Amino acid sequence: MGLCAQRNTVIAALPQDAIVLFLDDDFLLGDGSVSAVRKLFDDRPDVAVATGRVLADGIGGPGLTHDEGLSILNQAPPAAGVMTDTYNAYGCNMAIRVATASENDLWFDTDLPFYGWLEDVDMSRKLAAHGAVVKIDGLYGVHLGTKKGRSRGVPLGYSQIANPLYLVKRGTMSRRKAYRLMGRNILANVARTPRPEAWIDRFGRLRGNILAFVDLLRGRMSPTRIRDL
Repeated sequence: MGLCAQRNTVIAALPQDAIVLFLDDDFLLGDGSVSAVRKLFDDRPDVAVATGRVLADGIGGPGLTHDEGLSILNQAPPAAGVMTDTYNAYGCNMAIRVATASENDLWFDTDLPFYGWLEDVDMSRKLAAHGAVVKIDGLYGVHLGTKKGRSRGVPLGYSQIANPLYLVKRGTMSRRKAYRLMGRNILANVARTPRPEAWIDRFGRLRGNILAFVDLLRGRMSPTRIRDL
């Protein structure tokens, strides 16, 4: 079980010359995206990871319906062939060169269990030592941000603290990025717990934040602790 373990199973099963495109099950992929990914990795042997344009992302709100996502997708401007360097791929649409990962023994970290929050940052930064991490507009789509099947409030709140600090320790996230990310999430959970959004367990997330800090003070904080929560 767990996103990282499942993605590792996929990578291990593929031939060395494969490119794997990971998509969330609530990501609607735009026409021509797969061809754009193939062309990129054929033309640029130095690229290790690629991610694309997210035309709309429902993760920060109540989520988008399938029909809303299709409507946005159908109105998408054509790709202009733009490519830029990026810090990390967004896990909802993330293409990886299998050879780069397997030859350097790089895998998704299974110590980020279940939903594997920030696994995309960790893997991108590990692969960045062996190739370019880029964003291309030819790969594009809509992330619906469907709320069913997502992590419960307490484990996710714990991961909001434990996972960034874990990545800092591993050297795949800077302290500045980690502190900014943690601060934003803590402030949102504190501010919105009295009047939470209907689609977010703010109290659960805040409780998870607190449990993580308690574990930090006790010297036992670890991303794997969410298995026990």
